[in-house]
Amino acid sequence: MKASMMRTGFEARQLLGNLSAWLISVEGTDFASRLAMILALMAAVFHASFAALQNGRDNPWISRAAIDVALFLLAWPIALFLVPWPHAEHIWLFVGVFVIHNIYKAFQGMTYARGAYTVVYPVVRGSSVLATVIVSGIVFQEVYSIWQWSGVLSLVCGIFGLAVYNWRKLQVGRETLFSALGLAVLSGIMVAAYTTFDAYGIRQMPDPLTFVFWFFAIDSITIPLFVFVWVRQGKLSLSAIRPLVARGLAGAVLAPLSFGCVMMATRLDSVGIAAALRETSVLFAAFIGVLFLKETVGPRRVCLMALIVAGAILINVGLSLIHISEPTRQA
Repeated sequence: MKASMMRTGFEARQLLGNLSAWLISVEGTDFASRLAMILALMAAVFHASFAALQNGRDNPWISRAAIDVALFLLAWPIALFLVPWPHAEHIWLFVGVFVIHNIYKAFQGMTYARGAYTVVYPVVRGSSVLATVIVSGIVFQEVYSIWQWSGVLSLVCGIFGLAVYNWRKLQVGRETLFSALGLAVLSGIMVAAYTTFDAYGIRQMPDPLTFVFWFFAIDSITIPLFVFVWVRQGKLSLSAIRPLVARGLAGAVLAPLSFGCVMMATRLDSVGIAAALRETSVLFAAFIGVLFLKETVGPRRVCLMALIVAGAILINVGLSLIHISEPTRQA
């Protein structure tokens, strides 16, 4: 049994090493740019599903606790035994990850506790697009074509349009909505902050999977610690968490898929464009509502969703034109 487990661990480590080597080998190619776009769109699908896990009648803090406890149990064995450990000179990057992501989680939890999900979620994601595009342009000297700017603006208009539409239809919880919207904008700014910082961090690592899995290991520490303290103090009972075990396990799978995909996308290509395409998650969230929650979609929401789709298409067109104008780019 022990020999079998060791062999399985060796094979898993070898598989992850081969994946890292392949990702590094395609960096700087046209294929990498296309792959980054696909990864960003995959991140959008996974993120919409992940965010839906924190939606509903359950306390968002408890929902997040269930996810992070499961993520803690999943990420630490992989980080310790299956991917290379970070070098000493990179430790400060993970300190930054810990601080920035915990500030974001605090704003996110307060946002969801005060405002309706269908209103505040688009505001978070829409404000993060603009902030990330601007910040990544400054930090990474990224330059966008007129087509890409048109796509970003179309996408943002569609996202904020959905927020306004849902806000007008909202009948309950309006007394805390304005504070929720302010917190949603702050959450969006923190999304831009962590997206930019994570993109910088993963670009500093010789092995990109080292950053991804050590990121999740460190990011999953805080809330489980708070849960432990709350349980010891009698402020929270384990019975409140047990019904969310399945949700926690699902979140522990979706979080690495979502954030891992966008991290890889920002390493392979433009940070701003990857962030913009990721925020089509608002569109996928609407599809989830229609397909699984049986929500109705009127003509106004269809038009707003069409704006988001048009934005993604324009960004893709801009990417294609850049490739055409750079025929000598080598693999």
